[in-house]
Amino acid sequence: MSKAPDLTQVRNIGIAAHVDAGKTTLTERMLYYAGASHKIGEVHEGAAHMDYMAEEQEHGITITAAVTRLPWRDHLIQLIDTPGHVDFTIEVERSMRVLDGCVIVLDGVRGVEPQTETVWRQRTQFRLPTLFFVNKLDRPGADFERALDSVRERLQAEPVAVTAPLPDYDGAVVHLIDKTCLRFGGERGELLQATPCDAATWERMRPWRESLLLAAAEMDDALAEQVLADQEPEPEAVWAALRQAVLAGRICPCFAGSALRNQGVQPLLDGVVRLLPSPTERPPSLAHRPDGDEEWVTMAADGPLAALAFKVQMWEGRRHVFVRLYRGTLEPGDEVAIPGPNGTLRRERVARLFEVDANHKTRLDQATAGQIVLLAGLRWAATGDTLCAPSHLLWLERIETREPVLGLAIEP
Repeated sequence: MSKAPDLTQVRNIGIAAHVDAGKTTLTERMLYYAGASHKIGEVHEGAAHMDYMAEEQEHGITITAAVTRLPWRDHLIQLIDTPGHVDFTIEVERSMRVLDGCVIVLDGVRGVEPQTETVWRQRTQFRLPTLFFVNKLDRPGADFERALDSVRERLQAEPVAVTAPLPDYDGAVVHLIDKTCLRFGGERGELLQATPCDAATWERMRPWRESLLLAAAEMDDALAEQVLADQEPEPEAVWAALRQAVLAGRICPCFAGSALRNQGVQPLLDGVVRLLPSPTERPPSLAHRPDGDEEWVTMAADGPLAALAFKVQMWEGRRHVFVRLYRGTLEPGDEVAIPGPNGTLRRERVARLFEVDANHKTRLDQATAGQIVLLAGLRWAATGDTLCAPSHLLWLERIETREPVLGLAIEP
């Protein structure tokens, strides 16, 4: 029987961006460095682990949001790789609804692009703490500072660099908290070499470091005193203050690199576990009850079941439902109630539970609050439906879907 994860060690995140910014390429590296994948699948070769549909492999784009999981530094990261094309933006919308944080990927040459703004609005609707990864810094014309300026100007967010590239980018990045220069060696960038910065390099990085410390100091009075007195704060104190600022939505930490060249990915993974929230650190979800009262659903394994269906997909010829559990536990054979907004009520029985890795599924004996799982056996559950305990009816906020522009039916 699989063991329920410790919620404080879980991170539910999504990767989102404008098309061709490098989301799936970044996800492939994350899986490889975490040991969840034994090789790196390249998008341009049609071999990406997360782009498993034939259409995705043929066109080299992501069409459907894919769920996976990976271990990193004693944490479990549950990750959704979302499409970048505006045609499939509902996949991003319903993924954001069930996440606790996100990583937005920027093209280092283009900065914020039109679909980046759409993704940002979707992220803002659900108030998700956000990290930025400025990708493709190996390309001619890439400019890390200009990319951050575009975030400030077009998204009205406050970007704060945690890793920054050297002015003459050669694949190395400077970690502004640890004050080290990071190089990514080995055949696939898996060998991380950290060396102290020389005086000349550190002098060029000083403005980035000062911006970082000032942003962190706003959340911690003791840290502010050290910064104003030109004292050197402890790295752990800086991380803790940054985390507070991220959870409060005050700043968006930024990381530099080139996913295709295997550069800068490991510091981003460290940032995910150190800066983004666990399920228990997110605000409670508002639910409505049939008697007209409201209820706040707190993320906890005990209590009556509350889960949200965020995607329905045909898989191997059978209907499967992706759900995020917000409270309680779920086991195969459990009966669930699906209340409708117009007073209807359906009852169904969960046949099987699975954890998901792209197009691979592994049977589970139990799912608990905070997990994203796949359910088989539900005939009627639809996107946006709440699955709850029959003895405790409620419904969570639904996923807003666009009204269709036109309808089309094909009959034999």
